[in-house]
Amino acid sequence: MEKLQLKDFLNYAYISNLKSSDDKERLAFVVSAANADTNGYDQNIYVLDQEVRQLTSGNHEAGFIWEDNDHLLFKAMRDEADKKKTADGEELSVFYRISTHGGEAVKAFEVPYTVTAYEKLDADRYLMCVNYNLNYSMMAELNDEEKQKLLKQKKADQAVEVVDELPFYFNGAGFINKTRSRLMLYSVSDQSVKWLTPLHMDVSGINLHPQKNKVLFSAVTYLVQPNLQAGIYCADLNDQTMEELYPEGRHDIAQVCFFDDEILVLAAGNDRYGLNENPEFYLLKEGNLELLAHNEDAVGSSVGSDCRYGGGKMSFVKNGKFYFVTTRRNASHLYSLDHEGNIEPVFTEEGSLDCIAEYQDGIAAAAMLQGKLQEVYMLKDAGIQLSALNEKALKGKYVADYEKITFENDGVDLDGWVLKPYDYDPNKKYPAILDIHGGPKTVYGEVFYHEMQVWASEGYFVFFMNPRGGDGRGNAFADIRGKYGTIDYDDLMKFTDVVLEKYPAIDPARLGETGGSYGGFMSNWIIGHTDRFAAVASQRSIANWVGFNGTSDIGPHFSKDQCAGDVWEDMEKLWWHSPLKYADKAKTPTLFIHSDEDYRCPISEGYQMASALMQHGVPTRLVVFHGENHELSRGGKPLNRIRRLEEITNWMDKYCKGSE
Repeated sequence: MEKLQLKDFLNYAYISNLKSSDDKERLAFVVSAANADTNGYDQNIYVLDQEVRQLTSGNHEAGFIWEDNDHLLFKAMRDEADKKKTADGEELSVFYRISTHGGEAVKAFEVPYTVTAYEKLDADRYLMCVNYNLNYSMMAELNDEEKQKLLKQKKADQAVEVVDELPFYFNGAGFINKTRSRLMLYSVSDQSVKWLTPLHMDVSGINLHPQKNKVLFSAVTYLVQPNLQAGIYCADLNDQTMEELYPEGRHDIAQVCFFDDEILVLAAGNDRYGLNENPEFYLLKEGNLELLAHNEDAVGSSVGSDCRYGGGKMSFVKNGKFYFVTTRRNASHLYSLDHEGNIEPVFTEEGSLDCIAEYQDGIAAAAMLQGKLQEVYMLKDAGIQLSALNEKALKGKYVADYEKITFENDGVDLDGWVLKPYDYDPNKKYPAILDIHGGPKTVYGEVFYHEMQVWASEGYFVFFMNPRGGDGRGNAFADIRGKYGTIDYDDLMKFTDVVLEKYPAIDPARLGETGGSYGGFMSNWIIGHTDRFAAVASQRSIANWVGFNGTSDIGPHFSKDQCAGDVWEDMEKLWWHSPLKYADKAKTPTLFIHSDEDYRCPISEGYQMASALMQHGVPTRLVVFHGENHELSRGGKPLNRIRRLEEITNWMDKYCKGSE
């Protein structure tokens, strides 16, 4: 049995965007792979038809649709002339068609807009969602002379950023000031565009009617700052009219879809548990939401892993039922909802369902089950594996088993896990690393986590848990508004005590701790409240809720909601929950990992905390990754992911293995 190596993630296949053909007899999906040579990700389309086979090899095919049972349509930029147009600032989306039986992809048509989603309506028309900037929204309608003038202005504008909206930037998208998402109908035959939504409306959550004659969506219209509670709209695709079905400002709309002859809405009022409140199931009738089924659980998967790339559908309607992925306890499961409001389990194995699709007479999923990397499964029995894309990646490698610990703190039962080190000998003493998840409304589960398995192979015990504030246990469990650094911190310290008692082979003098995002907040909090850890690695963290309010893409609403205080009226409340307040108490050697394009937990948070520690004589190292964002650990450039994990591992080795 060989050790798992830090760079082994370069051999993993990441499965996403699972979709079935119209007759449900075949599946297609995207497989992504990290490529160290290009320092990017190769993305190609695969088909499952009796067996799994690769369909495209352009390495840039991240999305597609089935046009019929035998052809796929995908967006790609293959021609050098097309690449030059976009490099010069033009908006352009080029579509290719390929037979699922093989052969070369053929250029089908192009659209002078940045298309983010699309559906085929008939032989000529496509429903498209496009991203555009209000300053340049009319570029496609200009003549050549006018277009060149606007392109010249656009190029000059790249030297500055003008901000007059909130949020003015967004993690992973960069500066988004004046950016909107708009629906249109596109005719291939005459290259005409029919806009379905107005200029300042920002569209999301599209759901096409099975008869392809109308589309549901949620949207907000704004000039300065969008309402967090979107409205619901329906557009008629025949007469190109739009109707408001439910106004903005009433509910946080998580999803809207056609449910046979009814309209199903997943929405939260945010009045009981704030922004993290889980959605209820409603039917939209005559402008009102009528409760169909009460729901306390998260819709979608909150199970963390650093072995995914890309997303996919998490729900659909089939035979009178709405099938959806939901996070329950420490895993994501498949449940169904019928028209009477009955919610029933369909597939409840431990693991993570990452996207689902109808397939033959059942349901398929890209999933992480039995502690394995992603594969395609039929969701039947314990899961019938249909692919073997990752079988070779872990063959002969040490993968530590998940040893579950359930313990009680403050009258609440809590779950955690321990991974034993490679070549474990109970008569030896070992260092250990506590890993804290982000969110806080996410969960750890029994799914493959590359960084944890690497540390186990490097001779560490690794332990991790789901403290209060996490997902999967209902609204009340997740609600730690105004309690950051209190009950959640107590849960983590109690878990550490329990692990040390249960595993005497762990040396309590050689404990390390790390975490990202909320886990980074907690890392910063820990060093100001205890000296029990020999080393800490704080990643993409929060240090100062006051500054976070004005610099994070979600700051204006998230800090007020989660800290239960307003910057101008409750400054002391926000400061009390800020790790920076306690930085003068820190003694633990601390590594900070941050990215300069992280707009969720901005780099100013890392700067403040690192500076404070250095001012107080604490061994400190800050590593800034240029051109990366909040997703560095799971979707960053491969070479930067390697450097990040090397930095953390080396820091732990320096302070937790020094006395071996």
